[in-house]
Amino acid sequence: MNFKKIGVIGGGTMGQGICEMLAGKGLDVLLVEENQEKLDHAYDMIETSLDKQLEKWAITKAEKKLILSKIQKVTHLADLGTADMVIETISEDLEEKKKVFQQLDQVCPSNIILASNTSTLSLTEIAGSTKYPERVIGMHFIYPVSKINLVEIIRGLKTSNTTFDETKTFVEEIVDKRGIMVNESPGFVTSRIICLMINEALHVLGEGVASAEDIDDAMRIGYQFQYGPLEMADRFGLDSVLAALERMFRDFGELKYRPSFVLKKMVRAGNLGVKTGEGFFKYDKDGDRI
Repeated sequence: MNFKKIGVIGGGTMGQGICEMLAGKGLDVLLVEENQEKLDHAYDMIETSLDKQLEKWAITKAEKKLILSKIQKVTHLADLGTADMVIETISEDLEEKKKVFQQLDQVCPSNIILASNTSTLSLTEIAGSTKYPERVIGMHFIYPVSKINLVEIIRGLKTSNTTFDETKTFVEEIVDKRGIMVNESPGFVTSRIICLMINEALHVLGEGVASAEDIDDAMRIGYQFQYGPLEMADRFGLDSVLAALERMFRDFGELKYRPSFVLKKMVRAGNLGVKTGEGFFKYDKDGDRI
């Protein structure tokens, strides 16, 4: 498979990161959002991210211009018929993802790989909504996409060897990240383990053992994490963390996955983290911590 043009569905935090990373590797990207307003916002956020790198001398103005020129904004899934691969990265809603894959099934040739960036949902169930489940696979990038050199490649029950091999080649040779194979299981590897750590940090916070700041400093400095568990949750989106924990609690039936009451309270209050400007910490419009 010759990967030159990649479709990315969803312009949220992960979609923006994936688009920027792919364009930075010289690939043409078709970014899809449900309306022009969301599409323009996603593109503006990518430009903001590039401007920050420009300020740090990480890229040149010419490189910024080249990366942006590689990203084409589209509002119709039908435009993805010319893509060599499609990566879906909408919110963690199984029914919405199934609808997207049903539509992709109609517009993309049967040999084109359809990948989902889901962090917890069943690839087998998503693939079941298509005529060609063998070409559906999970490609779970980790935030921040540009800095984390790992991708979980998740096989659904009917994912073919060819689909897996081509996806692994894409991950390791085209985008230059380490790909690990994961057999489908709720939360896969990274989400399952990191959500448990976040949940335990929330229990520690709820019990008054330490402040949010000190909990994060303890893990960030003590174990050399880029972010502490609570800021990590803010950046993932507290609603996304809650949804992941609830799904694993439902699927495994084990108490360790039961979401902390602190997390539920924050989500009910609408303090979802970076996306709303406030979670356990406060953030500016660029996503930088205040």
